[in-house]
Amino acid sequence: MKRTHPIRAGRLPALFAACLWLAMPVPAQAAPARVVSINVCTDQLAMLIAGEGQLHAVSALARDPNSSTMTTQAQAYAVNHALAEEIFLMKPDLVLAGTFSSRATVGLLRTLGITVEEFAPARSFDDVRENILRVGALLDRQGRAAALVAELDAGLAALAAEPPSGRKIALYDANSYTTGKGTLANEIFHAAGLVNVAEEMGITGSGRVPLEMLIVARPDMVATSFRDYGAPALAQENFVHPAFAALEAQSQPVAVPVPNMICGAPFTLEAAFVLQRAAAQGGARP
Repeated sequence: MKRTHPIRAGRLPALFAACLWLAMPVPAQAAPARVVSINVCTDQLAMLIAGEGQLHAVSALARDPNSSTMTTQAQAYAVNHALAEEIFLMKPDLVLAGTFSSRATVGLLRTLGITVEEFAPARSFDDVRENILRVGALLDRQGRAAALVAELDAGLAALAAEPPSGRKIALYDANSYTTGKGTLANEIFHAAGLVNVAEEMGITGSGRVPLEMLIVARPDMVATSFRDYGAPALAQENFVHPAFAALEAQSQPVAVPVPNMICGAPFTLEAAFVLQRAAAQGGARP
């Protein structure tokens, strides 16, 4: 008579149960019902994508017209200042943050068992698409996210339908800072059919450009932002230099809608349209 191994016999029910459990469908995870955002870019993505009552709070910068394009919409939500204590008391089931958000806040919230999803700043329109779709998945709002991506792509197609002017543009900010390759601003310039002087100089990311180099580059358009702090500031001395005034007189000054260039979303394209129209008014580069 064949003997059954006692250990194997005892394992059969457990193995059968394990296989049965693995074969069972996994229930879909419930969409977060109380979302808090602590970054101005995730603020705006959440406001664009979240369902009714799903988003509870946004950062204070969401109401700052120098940083956000959605200040009016932000009035409908509670405001936070990226402090772990205040966010914990809001009892969120999901927190959206930027990779540059307070490390202490993000770390403490995770220690307290709160889910925190971090987003890196968008540096290209591919990044913008990825961030939109990711927020859509996190909030279980994939349809809304797909519609926003379609809106973004339609806008890019409309920009591309116009022949590029090839005009050279320099973004010149306080303390002589500019942005070159690998930035969302550079992508916006390309979408508008412009050539970024900073990219031609070999600048990647943000960097300072001496006024002498800017003059030698002879940009057709000079874009500036935050030229008035409301009080004298050394950071803006570059704007009052006689040489810069002469450069502006010879080129085409253009005011860029800064909030549209900080974060990536369909509204980012408004900056590209503004620049494309300005370039058309200034004429083609010889």
